[in-house]
Amino acid sequence: MIDHVLGRPSVKFRKIQVLTVVSFWSFYLCKGNRHGPPILRKISRPFAKFFTPWQTMVLTLLYLYIARNLGKLLNLESPEPLANLYNRSYFRATWVMTAMDAGFWSAMRIKNQALRDIASIIFTGYYLIAAEQADEKVRKVRAMLTVEHMRVSWNKGTTPYLHGLQKLLRPRFMRYPPRQIRIARPPGSDYTETVMAWLYYDAPVSTLQNYTKVVLDIPGGGFVAMDPRTNDDRLMAWAGKTGLPILSLDYKKAPEFPYPHALNECYDVYRMLVASRGSCIGMSGNTVPEIVIAGDSAGGNLATGLTLMIIETGSTDTRTFLGQIPLPVPAGLVLMYPALDMNIGSWMTDEQMSLIKDRRMRKINAGIVRRKSMQYTFTAGTPHHSGIEMDSYFAPQSGPLPPDEELTPKPPVVSSDIMFPEPNFSDFMSPQPEFSSAPLNQLSGSSIKPPQARQPSELHHPEPMKTRLALTSMLSYFGDRILTPEMMRAMIMLYIGPHNRPDFSQDHLLCPILAPDSLLAQFPKTYFLTGERDPLVDDTVIFAGRLRRAKEAKHNADRSYIHLRKEFDDRDVVEVALIPGISHGFLQFCGVFPEGWKHVFRCGRWIEECFTNTESYASPTPKLIRNEQSRHHRRQPTDSSDGEDFGLEMKMTLKDKARDERGKAERAKKESLLHEEMGKRRPGSDREMKRKKSSTSLASTDDLLGRRMQGLAGPLTGIGGSSELEGI
Repeated sequence: MIDHVLGRPSVKFRKIQVLTVVSFWSFYLCKGNRHGPPILRKISRPFAKFFTPWQTMVLTLLYLYIARNLGKLLNLESPEPLANLYNRSYFRATWVMTAMDAGFWSAMRIKNQALRDIASIIFTGYYLIAAEQADEKVRKVRAMLTVEHMRVSWNKGTTPYLHGLQKLLRPRFMRYPPRQIRIARPPGSDYTETVMAWLYYDAPVSTLQNYTKVVLDIPGGGFVAMDPRTNDDRLMAWAGKTGLPILSLDYKKAPEFPYPHALNECYDVYRMLVASRGSCIGMSGNTVPEIVIAGDSAGGNLATGLTLMIIETGSTDTRTFLGQIPLPVPAGLVLMYPALDMNIGSWMTDEQMSLIKDRRMRKINAGIVRRKSMQYTFTAGTPHHSGIEMDSYFAPQSGPLPPDEELTPKPPVVSSDIMFPEPNFSDFMSPQPEFSSAPLNQLSGSSIKPPQARQPSELHHPEPMKTRLALTSMLSYFGDRILTPEMMRAMIMLYIGPHNRPDFSQDHLLCPILAPDSLLAQFPKTYFLTGERDPLVDDTVIFAGRLRRAKEAKHNADRSYIHLRKEFDDRDVVEVALIPGISHGFLQFCGVFPEGWKHVFRCGRWIEECFTNTESYASPTPKLIRNEQSRHHRRQPTDSSDGEDFGLEMKMTLKDKARDERGKAERAKKESLLHEEMGKRRPGSDREMKRKKSSTSLASTDDLLGRRMQGLAGPLTGIGGSSELEGI
């Protein structure tokens, strides 16, 4: 209370208070009367006849316990806000994860590595018992989050004690340990440094020559943490159950390597797998391997952006502009609770900043501009921004402003409520190329139409506001125990970096949810897995809906153009599984959330289904031209942008011409046998090759919104309960 009266609560001042109280009473016990002050001696003398010292101690502790929990006894405390949000098993898992975060954050200042690891386990055990103190500790740390806090929290699975415990709790899926490999950049890349990756393959490396399929996994971690070894449960289960090689990328993390460095790394690895025909990871190199891309959380963002880059490279005009041959589209896409929209609606627009930086008000607003320019300093390790912009606004000037620097009227700000355009059938019917020979940094933009003005109602009463559908999942579940708004804000700022000013309404490689329909129509079949109470669940629902809409429009256009007989089936396009009662990251801690194993195996079955339903490549193997320009996504130049340093890289040569000729001969032989078999196939046998339908039922989006509103308004209206939903 004393620090609150003084108006400046601080941990250091509270520490001084505690030490002062302890020192005073320790001195009194040593130097004062053993029976206390005279008044207390008169009171305690008659009670000494009825109570022993043991009973007095127990009564004192019992009184302290009752005083501390008086609010619970009198029903004065508020109910637990997350009691009805998660199911029991997931809430227990979040309790353990919160205790771990509090324990590891409490010990992170210890410099000795061995002592820090031991102290982290000891503090975790304490916070497992003192759950309320753990919640308070985590809440305070997340209010002032740094990149070190995020990395300590998300990389704790790699510490020796937790790694050993996780190994004991995990079923044995693989006989061979994961292998760390280096993948060189393809010819013509803008980068020279190799890309680190981990290969999960339950067999000797020499047997990889018999495989033509590979899973490219992009792990999450908020773009700042978590290498593939933090996902051993999921990756080992996939490799052991499917028998396929799993290549998980250890891409460079922000803030040291901000956007789009990680995206370009993923793109170069995909190109290298195609260019070397898999020989860069130990495959035979005779045929282009079929690739399924998987990603969770931030990795889902990179996986979707990578798919968009691959499809953009396949555009005729883009190939002409870049001088390269298109890349094959992946066989499938598996996204687990992906982050597909970086625009969280709290960024200052250019016009708003120009009003704040008005030269005529620069002296008054100097502190505000300085604070907004230094917002990145809350993350330790973030590169400092350039001082050119600040100097230009606060440099001393004399005389009136030049005529060219007078304030000019700004165009009106378009509403931030983006309305996705309806798919245009002519986009898929027109023989004209989709892309024009525009600068490279403009190829990733999407045309977003401003919302149309609503026509006035003809009724005499006003039209009711439909606010029920405007509440996003980020606001609905802002109190999530795993992914909080503070963490989302920090990871987005770290990933973008202080030198980059992206357009959150146009850059669909940063925000894949904005991708144009012409690109979405070329997507492979996509599988989504996310928790129903995830703050990012709307990203999944909206993106899946846009995929269905774009695919259906293209199907209808093709049907009217070439008279297709097959009806459109959205289950051949996208499959979404919403798991009720859970939130984000449930595949990362299967040791404390055993239900996560069945979802891990479900993703493994999806991967096998992707390869089963994929047809063999009928076109010749595409080769990358050595003197091509790289199709990397580049950030738009800004005034404060500096040159990027790209590290060293090892080059890897392709197979010799003799091996290429043998590969061509083998492919020609396989194609001839395939044509002979197709000619002998009986009519109606295509039905036998039809894939098995998924058991997930797809309901309407209104059901999800209704369930969300029932969960939010249930405590207010007294109507509770939640139904079980497995898919939308």
